[in-house]
Amino acid sequence: VQLQASGGGLVQPGGSLRLSCAVSGRIDSINFMGWYHQAPGKTRELVATVTSGGKTDYADSARGRFTISRDPTGSAVYLQMNNLRPEDTALYYCRVKGGYYNDNGERVEYGSWGQGTEVTVSS
Repeated sequence: VQLQASGGGLVQPGGSLRLSCAVSGRIDSINFMGWYHQAPGKTRELVATVTSGGKTDYADSARGRFTISRDPTGSAVYLQMNNLRPEDTALYYCRVKGGYYNDNGERVEYGSWGQGTEVTVSS
């Protein structure tokens, strides 16, 4: 599974951005999609997740301001970010996890990361 993130940019505090992550490959095997961010000098942190069943979860800092959604086919995941704050400045990464049975009947679990897209919130 390959991921391609886009949509980052420079925005003023209070502004909005919509991040997109295009997914290709064995999209039917995906059961988890999410967004993470990594601020300079900090560890990568979870922002929001959505399961193949549509269940969402958010970090406390994102709840009420961000909305994660996915294309029904599983070919994309989005993050709508509203009321952005300077502390949201970070590289944002999309991630998927899933599993499938290989030709030998063995279960293969995997996780994939997209490249980061930079979000800068500044006046």
